[in-house]
Amino acid sequence: MSTAKQISDAFPFESKFVEIDGQQIHYVEAGKGKPILFIHGNPTSSYLWRNIIPYAAGQGRAIALDLIGMGKSDKPDLAYRFFDHVRFVDGFIEQLGLKDLTLVIHDWGSALGFHYAQANAGNVRGIAFMEALIRPVKWSQFPSDFKIGFKLMRTPGIGWLMISGLNMFVNKILPGAIVRKLTESEMRRYREPFTTVRSRLPLRQWPCEIPIDGSPADVHDVVDGYSKWLGKTEIPMILFHADPGGLIQAAGVDWCKTTIKNLDVVDIGPGIHFVQEDNPHLIGEKLAQWLGKLD
Repeated sequence: MSTAKQISDAFPFESKFVEIDGQQIHYVEAGKGKPILFIHGNPTSSYLWRNIIPYAAGQGRAIALDLIGMGKSDKPDLAYRFFDHVRFVDGFIEQLGLKDLTLVIHDWGSALGFHYAQANAGNVRGIAFMEALIRPVKWSQFPSDFKIGFKLMRTPGIGWLMISGLNMFVNKILPGAIVRKLTESEMRRYREPFTTVRSRLPLRQWPCEIPIDGSPADVHDVVDGYSKWLGKTEIPMILFHADPGGLIQAAGVDWCKTTIKNLDVVDIGPGIHFVQEDNPHLIGEKLAQWLGKLD
């Protein structure tokens, strides 16, 4: 691997904050022009996008936020349900005055981004997604490697011990869903926001929000709604998928190809779920090319 293509552990961005509903939301940005908003999921932060942001910054104002309770954003006493995050993401976009924006989304960031786009289609220029929640899930469709673990995480008591007590989402699930081995420096960055039991509350709640077999019903309705919308919208999109993938495996890629009208598809090679840690440079290069073609 050439030096230029090495995956850097550095996060060379100035921290910025904006107040939403009395809470400080952390974000970083680079570049100028039309906004490109990166939204992460569980259990990560804006750090996930560190090697991709420079590519996007050549095409616009690349902005990556930390969801409420995650990264360097404030950690108030909230339930940290999906709709709590919706309030802060929508508020962030409004507070920064982001117009004609492109969304780059992953994991729960995809649900937040798709939900926003469905409600605000006139303000969305394009959507780039990877390992996204594209439709409600059934236990029978759940990847077998993760099925038992997620059932346990959704179980009161056991789930608390696994995530809040042992911090397994950061220590085990995150590195286990990446092909390469994260460095100790990278693991330290991911652990930093979640050093206490209390700070892990968002990590604990997210698995319980996944709409599996219709539960929880309110999140199921949101995901089902934007899943149907994905088959109707003309907004340009690009899917980055890996082999074997996690949330989006071969059947999911096929669904996207047959459902989404204005879609580019990029195979980024070996990867599971946190694909930004395995092939950020190809993602960045192809993302920049696609951004350059948007009207």
